[in-house]
Amino acid sequence: MAIDLKTLSPKELQALIANANAQMQEAHATQVQAVRQKIDTLLANSGLSLDDVYPSRGKKAAGKKGGKGSVAPKYRDPSDATQTWSGRGRQPTWFSKALKRRGVTVESLLIDGAGQSPSPVKKAKAAKKAPRKVAKRASKKTTARKTAR
Repeated sequence: MAIDLKTLSPKELQALIANANAQMQEAHATQVQAVRQKIDTLLANSGLSLDDVYPSRGKKAAGKKGGKGSVAPKYRDPSDATQTWSGRGRQPTWFSKALKRRGVTVESLLIDGAGQSPSPVKKAKAAKKAPRKVAKRASKKTTARKTAR
């Protein structure tokens, strides 16, 4: 079935594209269904489950480390409560605009509980790292002074 596309009007071309896209989606859905049936048959015949074959998928779904996950929001727009930001990545426009307003601080945009102080374990780890950082900086300064002489 050869169609001369040059003879078709823009309206006819749009209809042809829409029909082709619908046919493509239908063919894809049929292919996916056929592959799923084959997989289900293989799993049933072998007595295995999908978690047996792909154990890492179950762990990620259970909240273990491995994949990228969403982060709980940390800041909320005071004028529109549906807009939130996790504090990671680029600042949203509403956040920077809110900070330009008089009397609005980063702390005032925190969602209740999001700005809680770190746990005692995190505080202890940070306290252990602090002296190391100071010592490292001091050794860099003395090394820089010796090489400058």
